[in-house]
Amino acid sequence: MPNRSLQQDDPLDDFEPRRITLDDVTKVVHVAGSGPAVIVMTEMPGISPHVARFARWVRDAGFTVYMPSLFGSDGAIPSAEEGIAVFQRACVSAEFRALGAGASSPVTGWLRALARRAHAECGGPGVGAIGMCFTGNFALTMMLEPALLAPVLSQPSLPLDDPAGLEISPDELRAVRSRLERDELSVMAYRFAGDRFCTAQRFAAYQEALGERFVARVLPDDAANTTGCPPFFAKVVTSPHSVVTVHLIDEAGQPTIAARDEILAFFAHRLRP
Repeated sequence: MPNRSLQQDDPLDDFEPRRITLDDVTKVVHVAGSGPAVIVMTEMPGISPHVARFARWVRDAGFTVYMPSLFGSDGAIPSAEEGIAVFQRACVSAEFRALGAGASSPVTGWLRALARRAHAECGGPGVGAIGMCFTGNFALTMMLEPALLAPVLSQPSLPLDDPAGLEISPDELRAVRSRLERDELSVMAYRFAGDRFCTAQRFAAYQEALGERFVARVLPDDAANTTGCPPFFAKVVTSPHSVVTVHLIDEAGQPTIAARDEILAFFAHRLRP
């Protein structure tokens, strides 16, 4: 993969921006690669150079990446103030449920439809998906779509007002657990130990709800990158948080690189058996 600066806006010129209409809603989806499909859902405040780097790692591992534009300015490094504005708009958007446990964000219906479309276009046994931060739980709700076989939850942060809450309805959660057990599937999940947005209480709630099908990885705080963080992360996030993007240390032997490699291996196991 060509070396691209993480300190400058990313033109995303190695992705094809497609306007995809599903359920009468049109969104731009950045697509690249070949092989089975993996949906990469951005963290707050948008598709940053760090998110794009992770998507390229997925692409280069032999997958077709579908990276939907859900909020923010694609490829940009926003100022802290711009990032806060994106965050505030998302919190009041009808597409997302930022507050209150026990219900899924409406946008997950569109994302399930995207998984169906991606599977039809790319073939293979099914589709993988990873959500991060604001979208962290979305891959779990997407398991209601039969094509979704490999869900990854990276620092799932919703609902914001309940550290032990889960952003999914009880009926949907029961349906997901039933499917996980019936099809012998699992959910991979990642967080830093001191993350104040994705807490130990939340992972405990997932574990209670999903049992052994929920495979949790908790990284030590000293494994997080603390240098060169974008303004939004330096001013708003402040704690170790983004396992495979901003707080990843791109060096052999680092726990965050091990997490990235485990995620890629998980996709390969489920989508290229």
